[in-house]
Amino acid sequence: MAAGVPREKHVRFPYKQAGLTEARAAAHLIGRFTFGATPGQVDEVCKEGLERWFTRQLDAREPDDSLDAMLSGYDALNLSNDSTLHVFLRRDQLVRMAKKEGVIPSDSAALSDPNAYKDILESYRKEKGVKLPQELYRQFYNQKVLRAAFSNNQLLEVMTDFWFNHFNVSVTKGDCAIYIPAYERDVVRPNALGKFSDLLLATAKSPAMLYYLDNFNSRGGGINENYAREVMELHTLGVDGGYTQSDVTQAARVLTGWTVYPIGPGREDNPQARKLDAMSPEQLSTRGFYRRGDFFFNPGRHDKDEKTVLGKTFGPDATNTPMEGYQEGVDLLEMLAHHPSTAHFICRKLAVRFVSDDPPASLINKMAKTFLDKDGDIRQVLLTMVSAPEFWSPGAVREKIKSPFELAISSVRSLHASVDQPQQLYNWVSRMGEKLYSYQAPTGFPDKGQYWINTGSLLNRMNFGLAMASGRIPGIHFDLIALNDHHEPESAQAALVTYSRLLMPERQTDETVKRLTPMLNDPALGDKVATASGEDKPGQSNAGMLPQVVGIILGSPEFQRR
Repeated sequence: MAAGVPREKHVRFPYKQAGLTEARAAAHLIGRFTFGATPGQVDEVCKEGLERWFTRQLDAREPDDSLDAMLSGYDALNLSNDSTLHVFLRRDQLVRMAKKEGVIPSDSAALSDPNAYKDILESYRKEKGVKLPQELYRQFYNQKVLRAAFSNNQLLEVMTDFWFNHFNVSVTKGDCAIYIPAYERDVVRPNALGKFSDLLLATAKSPAMLYYLDNFNSRGGGINENYAREVMELHTLGVDGGYTQSDVTQAARVLTGWTVYPIGPGREDNPQARKLDAMSPEQLSTRGFYRRGDFFFNPGRHDKDEKTVLGKTFGPDATNTPMEGYQEGVDLLEMLAHHPSTAHFICRKLAVRFVSDDPPASLINKMAKTFLDKDGDIRQVLLTMVSAPEFWSPGAVREKIKSPFELAISSVRSLHASVDQPQQLYNWVSRMGEKLYSYQAPTGFPDKGQYWINTGSLLNRMNFGLAMASGRIPGIHFDLIALNDHHEPESAQAALVTYSRLLMPERQTDETVKRLTPMLNDPALGDKVATASGEDKPGQSNAGMLPQVVGIILGSPEFQRR
């Protein structure tokens, strides 16, 4: 049992007061804290007990042998940032290396045949044993799909997704892109259910964040305010958190000198790197330097004068105090992490993610009190939320809309599907409007239904459902008959009733069945299935009655809710 998580016998969820049966409450709990129910999971959670299941998910120590086997072939996922930088080179980096070694002329125009130039470069790449970054990103995107679909530690994966979006970085920004796999692996996931202050500090020191918001080059006399502004507005206090533009500027001065240790190709030619490598940790410390992993505090870049943020004074630095400048930044982030505005802002975002698009203030206040009383313990905040009546209220149940990623993964889980080609699901999620790890703004993807649902997105979602159920997405395999204990429905109408209940357990499906029934008699449904899967010749679909019915359900408005 993780430290600070109460044993389940001391936890009671008030779902009965909201008029929910145990099974319906289990379905609600699963819908919010996993990427979708698997067949029979509602009964399993009821048998175990809702409170016991949830606290076990908070502990996040379930064996994941099957998932580990799926990920074993992804050799790039466990590389350090330094190794990643050496193994995966952009084309321009490869060209520079090849020119430096005389493999290709400095004047590329000397090679008049473009194909010859390309062949030489490809041969050189293979000889050096390096790969293009696209392969790293392919593995990274695939692991995201597989973890979400098959991890037994579902709450951990949901929270990893939540915090990555909160502390967003984007592969669209070239400098930070190569560091993002390690950012999720070493920073976000390990801290996703821990203390908020630990998570905040870890993100601030990550190369991905340092490059994404440009703090890596912020120095005394040339400050960059990007990170200081976003750490207040988006990561901690919130836009109405009580800070001023002066606080942003002063905070940026506090965080000068926070940068990335020299790693990757070319560091052997970097005089600073050679000098730093020659020093022991003790020598670095006595000179005011600080290094942990790829993070580096350089006192020569730090603004040593007095700064004031939110009324708290930092500095001026005493020249004989090792690492004092680094500690200023740590103290600043600790102050922000424990601020009442931060407690309210973070708890509201959690309530929006897990309760409703407009969560009640009474719930946010309860969560914020726990946040402040329990030192930002994320587990305790979640437990407070789920133990509150507001979480189980009729206004919360089934009122959240799935993002495209949640839709795709919940479809896999509800169909008990296997996934041989995760990239195909990634492509579909992108097509539905959520290109993973590519949201350019530091806000991350919005977490409200109005952002995801419009006429065009509904059509894409229905197309996805039809393509999925008819087996037109390569590498996704499932057995629809097996879901119904190997009994084939006698009619399309019977299939609609039966599979609505199977795919949306413990929901009132009568209205959904009524709404979807006219689609069963659509003579063009076969053509729509073919079109949804990108086939050139509609009219040749042989998907059969049952896949088409299931596709309609997956694309239905009710299945879009979680």
